[in-house]
Amino acid sequence: MKSLIIILFVLSLTTVSYSQDTLKVDGNIKIEELPAVVIKKAGKDFSVYLPDRNADLKVRNLQDKFIAYDLGKDYEGYENYLVIMETKDGSLSATYNENGKLTRVVEKYQNVKLPSSVVYSVYRAFPGWQIINDKYLYSQEEGDIIKKEYNLKIKKDKETRKLVVSADGQIVKEK
Repeated sequence: MKSLIIILFVLSLTTVSYSQDTLKVDGNIKIEELPAVVIKKAGKDFSVYLPDRNADLKVRNLQDKFIAYDLGKDYEGYENYLVIMETKDGSLSATYNENGKLTRVVEKYQNVKLPSSVVYSVYRAFPGWQIINDKYLYSQEEGDIIKKEYNLKIKKDKETRKLVVSADGQIVKEK
């Protein structure tokens, strides 16, 4: 009887250890896309905000503060209502309509932690160059993402170039 209990205990531990989800897919870390956040109900409509899962903590912190922000009744009596949140390296501007529905969000950040896909594509396309400055632009309107790009300044010796890189790492424009 004692050996049967020990065998059942060992089997239960082994089955639990194999039940964990793996985070890697083809050697890369799998990123879970979060659904849109409904901030509040505005009449018959809902205010929808799609937070970006940017790797930089200061971007996520400002977005979390915006999600937690309660507009209350401040928008009443205005055709449009603007909310601006600023930090040392970034800003978030949100526009609400007369019903209190979120219509537009524009975010601008400087010196953010770049995603690995962006860094990899820049260094692959421009070997020997160094990223010296970056800006991240993220905007959405009515819950649809309009712009999500990085403006980078790269340098090699005394020559500098400006690049516009999409969030998935594609170089959109070179200035």
